[in-house]
Amino acid sequence: MALEIRQQLRLTQQLKLTPQLQQAIKLLQLSRMELVDMVRQEMEENPVLEEQQDTERERVEPAQGEEERPPDMGLEGVDNEPHDPDRAPDRTAAVDVASPAANNEMDWDAYLEHYQTAPPLPSFRGNSEEAPSLESTYTRKASLADHLAWQLRMQNLDKGQERVGLLIIGNIDASGYLREPPLEEIARTAGVSLEVAEAMLLVVQNFDPVGVGARTLEECLLLQAKHANQDDEIVTRMIKHHMANLERKNYPAIAKDLGQPLDEIIEAVKVIAGFDPKPGRIYSEEEPIYIVPDVYVHKVGDKYFVVPNDDGLPKLKISGFYRQAMSTGPRERQYVQEKLRSAQWLIRSIQQRQRTIIRVTESIIKFQQEFFDKGVAFLRPLILRDVAEDISMHESTISRVTTSKYVHTPQGIFELKYFFNSGINRVAGEDIASESVKQKIKDLIGGENARQPLSDQRLVELLREQNIDIARRTVAKYREQLNILSSSKRRQLY
Repeated sequence: MALEIRQQLRLTQQLKLTPQLQQAIKLLQLSRMELVDMVRQEMEENPVLEEQQDTERERVEPAQGEEERPPDMGLEGVDNEPHDPDRAPDRTAAVDVASPAANNEMDWDAYLEHYQTAPPLPSFRGNSEEAPSLESTYTRKASLADHLAWQLRMQNLDKGQERVGLLIIGNIDASGYLREPPLEEIARTAGVSLEVAEAMLLVVQNFDPVGVGARTLEECLLLQAKHANQDDEIVTRMIKHHMANLERKNYPAIAKDLGQPLDEIIEAVKVIAGFDPKPGRIYSEEEPIYIVPDVYVHKVGDKYFVVPNDDGLPKLKISGFYRQAMSTGPRERQYVQEKLRSAQWLIRSIQQRQRTIIRVTESIIKFQQEFFDKGVAFLRPLILRDVAEDISMHESTISRVTTSKYVHTPQGIFELKYFFNSGINRVAGEDIASESVKQKIKDLIGGENARQPLSDQRLVELLREQNIDIARRTVAKYREQLNILSSSKRRQLY
């Protein structure tokens, strides 16, 4: 077999994700809080990046022969206009930062000269009458375990009793229950007898909050009934033997079994309803998460305008301190150039993220005009493909943009995903969005008679009267998504 060497020319197309493009995609899918954390981390790792203070935002007079630069969106160090590959390059962005040829051709001296620089503000803070109080400097509030341990140390206990008491407190969950491990295992671990462990459990169960340290729901309610001096025979027997009937509100069955009139049973139910089934939740360490919208939608006349929300986002700029390091040596210059390119690309990616969110929001307004004018009942069916085709983007990009992004509208604050709904058939007319059907179900249940709540089948009939054809199981699914109980559990007899 003859061997020969031959040259061939082949053209192929490949799609490669550069690190800069991967960063841009990552920024696009981050929520607002994640973006703030990511920018803070980049500022710690990249010394070229710094945050512009409010006192630095002063208008810079243009140099002679230079056009006045328009104000930016709070992100310094980059042109705010959308990137256009056909646009003539300017002095600030002469070379694409993703290009390998940009490493040695970028005129960083001219780049840095274009932006305002200022010395860092002093971090020293003198004596001030507005200094925070001692309580406001605490890193965290007292937890349930801390509160119980403080009460335990107030008791006159020996070392063995205190050791088993701390073990019991350490195994109480966030709801205030001692579910695992069994008390025998706690006693064995503490090196005490089971009797000592049981005695210490009784001590802990007398602590605040009332009902803490219970092993079951029944025991928790009995502890609270005893503390409130409401542990009469009817309340005690109802808690011990009729929790299932209490959940279903089957009060006649309880009255028949206990041989008591229905009025007495209802009075006992009122007492039990005042108890807290999760006594430890008042010491929950979970902090509330407040939603901050990414964009605002304002109505001016008959038109809607989308405005980005830059409050809380660090205002980035390129530090002028490292301009001197550009001339110290080749290694220092290469390091600073690398950090400058990374900072420039980060700022551009953040601005591109803002522009993309604005474009998607404007497209949503175009499709959901009636919602912004009249409310949730006029929400239309919408899918990602509709918006993607409208603004010439891929569906995956729309999905990233609308995830964990919120918009402030005249109707309230909504996640961008909220506006994408499947359609529900009407008996006559156009389809209706599933969120609108949920709102109608919520309104119907909100106006029902509490003594005769609407069943799922009755809701189906009422919706059909409004030309909405929907199955009973779909109504049940939507009701569960709205966290609404069934009709039997919503019934009120008093």
